[in-house]
Amino acid sequence: MNPSPTLVAAVLVAVVAPSGLAADRPNIVWIVVDDMSADFGCYGSSAVPTPHVDRLAAEGTRFAQAFVTAPVCSPCRSAMITGMYQTTIGAHHHRSGRGTEKIRLPAGVRPAPAIFREAGWYTCIGDGLPGAAKNARGRPQGLGKTDYNFGWDGALYDGEDWAARKPDQPFFMQVQLPGGKLRDGKGGVERVRQQAAAEFGAATDPATVTLPPYLPRDPVLLADRAAYLDAVRLTDAHVGRVLARLEAEGILDETLVIFMTDHGISHVRAKQFLYDEGTHVPFVVRGPGIPRGQVREDLIEHIDMPAISLVAAGLPIPPAMQGRDVFAKDYVVREAVFAARDRCDETVDRIRSVRTPDWLYIRNFHPGRPMLQPNAYKDAKPTLQALRALQAAGSLDPATQRLLFAPTRPPEELYRWREDRWQLDNQAANPAHADTLAALRGRLDRWMADTGDKGPESDAMYESDMKVYLRKFHPEVKANIATMKRWAAEGK
Repeated sequence: MNPSPTLVAAVLVAVVAPSGLAADRPNIVWIVVDDMSADFGCYGSSAVPTPHVDRLAAEGTRFAQAFVTAPVCSPCRSAMITGMYQTTIGAHHHRSGRGTEKIRLPAGVRPAPAIFREAGWYTCIGDGLPGAAKNARGRPQGLGKTDYNFGWDGALYDGEDWAARKPDQPFFMQVQLPGGKLRDGKGGVERVRQQAAAEFGAATDPATVTLPPYLPRDPVLLADRAAYLDAVRLTDAHVGRVLARLEAEGILDETLVIFMTDHGISHVRAKQFLYDEGTHVPFVVRGPGIPRGQVREDLIEHIDMPAISLVAAGLPIPPAMQGRDVFAKDYVVREAVFAARDRCDETVDRIRSVRTPDWLYIRNFHPGRPMLQPNAYKDAKPTLQALRALQAAGSLDPATQRLLFAPTRPPEELYRWREDRWQLDNQAANPAHADTLAALRGRLDRWMADTGDKGPESDAMYESDMKVYLRKFHPEVKANIATMKRWAAEGK
């Protein structure tokens, strides 16, 4: 449970830290949220009030078209913390390198906290509030979420909060929030409803929510979406408490604050996939030298966050870093952004995309497999269980049945993503767009070659990581691993 505003205010009085930082050594605060799309007022959503993220946008710069390079936690966070495409550094398979086979960063690639720490910043990662960080169940968790797929030094972080830094020492803080994960687990939906009711006086009414057009208005799906919106509101309230703390300590205006989520909402066609629901995220920057009240429409990638932060701190961007300082005077806007989905847990897949201001091109490397492959993590979710039950009963709309439960996928997909918000109308087979398809196909090929896309993982790495999964996760994992191996042998 989040602490009450009164309690936070009381604690703040007791822990106000010294300021007096030099203007050229600002604090850096990243607020990174799990499993949440851009469902905030400043992004046009009116579903729930989000005054604190909206305030960040009003006092800073909001990027309307920000995208993650991976739509699942660990590859996204591996890319985020290094400013590198996860496919370049070999960290693109979800929860990889956890067994006996390890992943090491290439020469010249370093996590951003290591750079800041070496330059004298106090590095910390937690929930951004005084006292021990709490997990989604309200229990102490120590350091905040990392989830990197590569080996890293435990000394990367000095602690979980900036209160322990030396007087006048600048800090680099990651505020890690559970976001959409608040509704996960047994009883998660009801737990979030109760928390929202306690904090805001009422929870979101499931009957009032809007679902993507391809989803049925099933009670389970409506309740889940309502709980998700309550999680958005609870996340916004937590952001407000962090901002209030920075203000109380007199350091907000000498702190660069970046707010983003690590991918979109966890749902059937969102998290783990390269449509807008999975990759489009909020990205808001506030701080010294950042234009106030500006909205940027150019395409950016989440791996730009380290470069933005290093330059703001007066530190050089490492030559190998692929992220860019999008505030640089000589910055040239991107013509395209890229994303990749690879193995998620035990489920093997390989998808790549390139997005231009007008088009989204997606390549499925395993078109012989269904989009909703067996996956113990997703199959345990009530929403997917409800959809599978409706599908088995023949109760789904034919368009939804075709979209979600077709036994195969097209090898290529092409969408006018601005006009086709949910990416429902695949134009890849339309002769009128053959030239566009060919151009984007070539652009994706060049990006994969130029950035050294590491592609499928080795059998040894898969076996190593699956041993870890078999020790920790659902019994369904064993059957799913066997299915992955059988499909591979069949050439699917």
